Amino acid sequence: MPVAGMVGPVPRPNRVSDRRSLRVTKPMQTRHRPPLRSLTLLALVAPFWLGACSAPSDPGADLVLLNGRIWTGDEAQPYAQAVAVEGNRIVFVGDDFAVGDFIGSGTAQIDLEGRFASPGFIDNHTHFNRAGELLLGVNLLEVTNGDELVAELEETAARMPEGAWMVGGSWGAYEQWSQNATGTEEDAVASGTFRPDRALIDPVTPSHPAILWNWDRSQYVANSLALEAAAVDCRVPGVECEGGEPTGRVSGAVARRIQGVIPDKTMEQRLAEARAALADMAQYGVTSFFDITPPSQVGVYERLREAGDLTARVNMRMTLDTWDEMRDAGIVEGFGDDWIRYQGLKGFVDGIMGSSQARFYEPYLTTGVRGNWRNAGNTGYVTDGGSGMDPAGNMETLLFGADSAGFNPRVHAIGDEAIDSILHLMGEVIAAYPDRPDRRFAIIHTQVIRGPETAERMRELGIVAEMQPYHTIDDMRWMEERIGERGRWAYAFRTLHDAGVLLSFGSDWPGTNAAWYTVNPLQGMYAAVTRETLDGTPEGGWFPEEKIDVETALRAYTVNNAWVGLSEDRLGRIRAGYLADIAVLDRNPFDVEPTDLKDVAVDITIVDGQVVYRR
Repeated sequence: MPVAGMVGPVPRPNRVSDRRSLRVTKPMQTRHRPPLRSLTLLALVAPFWLGACSAPSDPGADLVLLNGRIWTGDEAQPYAQAVAVEGNRIVFVGDDFAVGDFIGSGTAQIDLEGRFASPGFIDNHTHFNRAGELLLGVNLLEVTNGDELVAELEETAARMPEGAWMVGGSWGAYEQWSQNATGTEEDAVASGTFRPDRALIDPVTPSHPAILWNWDRSQYVANSLALEAAAVDCRVPGVECEGGEPTGRVSGAVARRIQGVIPDKTMEQRLAEARAALADMAQYGVTSFFDITPPSQVGVYERLREAGDLTARVNMRMTLDTWDEMRDAGIVEGFGDDWIRYQGLKGFVDGIMGSSQARFYEPYLTTGVRGNWRNAGNTGYVTDGGSGMDPAGNMETLLFGADSAGFNPRVHAIGDEAIDSILHLMGEVIAAYPDRPDRRFAIIHTQVIRGPETAERMRELGIVAEMQPYHTIDDMRWMEERIGERGRWAYAFRTLHDAGVLLSFGSDWPGTNAAWYTVNPLQGMYAAVTRETLDGTPEGGWFPEEKIDVETALRAYTVNNAWVGLSEDRLGRIRAGYLADIAVLDRNPFDVEPTDLKDVAVDITIVDGQVVYRR
């Protein structure tokens, strides 16, 4: 997860009704999805679907989209006017006249009225469970005073299950970050920074125990219910008291004691959080995603699928040090089905730039350090098991082991030395076993390369640049201050693309403890195409020579990500035989001004042949 920064308010699902009719000529019927097919069965039926080119008999296809400007992602047929869907598969892509053969008495039709459609977006990097927690739970990133705190907690209490704990929140994140403050209690007292207490929280949390903290967890506050649950009073060291009563402000040690009595989340709460996250994805046309998946999340996905509530396909990514456990359990790369699959393993080379832990050849200008190698333990913000660089030789062992079991390592590297180091190790693995099929290694973030020579080396080895372009416009405001002219090679989209490196795009949603990264792919495309902040600075873009065009960015969210996930035979394109995952936009991103890309909206999201979102 790259460095935090200041962004706008946390997006909420858009409930504004569309200004024009979808013109569905037959009411869309809710119907059960066809039984999920195993990968083996898909291989058996693929020839049937791919050969489906003759007109079906009445009642025709289940769904037809027509009168559109459809970008297919298919080099053999880049554009079409119409698409026909039978069950969960595309059976026709072509013009409005020919699609008439697929329209019967039982066919639902959507007139796109000239609107743009593309394959559904695929996000290469999410922390899904954390996003659900923030969407359903407490989110205080923008809170800087008592009125804001009370308003946020009231809203949170209204949407959370009765009795659920409010945990975290990270109040004051944007303000503290912009002031480059340390966030310590001493600083807060000296500067007059907002320091909430129990008296503010109790009235709006009568049925929700709460333990909250600021953006860097240097300040903690608990309400009365939380203090009572942990048997914490003024006799406990680390509890601030006034007039013999706790103010609610507690030390980190006391906060951990309180956290120790929090019961495990119920499955109902986990499912509610997941549904909130899926709704956020659906409104932005995201139909598949890669998730950095904690083991506890696997059961949530299974329950959602059983209930028919999954509205996006998930590629679960465990940590790199689990490769042998997964092998021994019979889990291989791609194990699963078209809804839930195990895809890739995540490792770590260095930390993030926000804490000067990303590893560079030369020191930071602000701190004088070069950054750290990630160790084989928990760093505190991501549980990475033993998947780091330290002790020496650990990463090499993990790469060789994972590769021998058929897994594709996807390794976090941000600083220039970190990127070169993992390239070297990946090169050793590839050289030792050059003939392994379907090897698709990737460097997560690929944030600051050394220069064009790094891009060339990535191309030679076939390493994917797994990037999150929104980070560019979040980080550019302070990056040169920290690393100087090395910022020229930050998020070097054009250099990597021109060298022949495959670009894979995503969000890192929901972000860090001091920033919300939107899951909206259109804003990611905007960042890659303009390299300007959302308010248009700097005019012309930050290091504009690294801009890419709209189609390159769109392919990085569709075609390329399907290839990364070993799903290029059924996802990422609008093609006969492929799964029917489609996003319909209110404007054509190829026609709007680049600066307007961020405002392009999704009108319809279709997953597995079903409409899962209408604006």
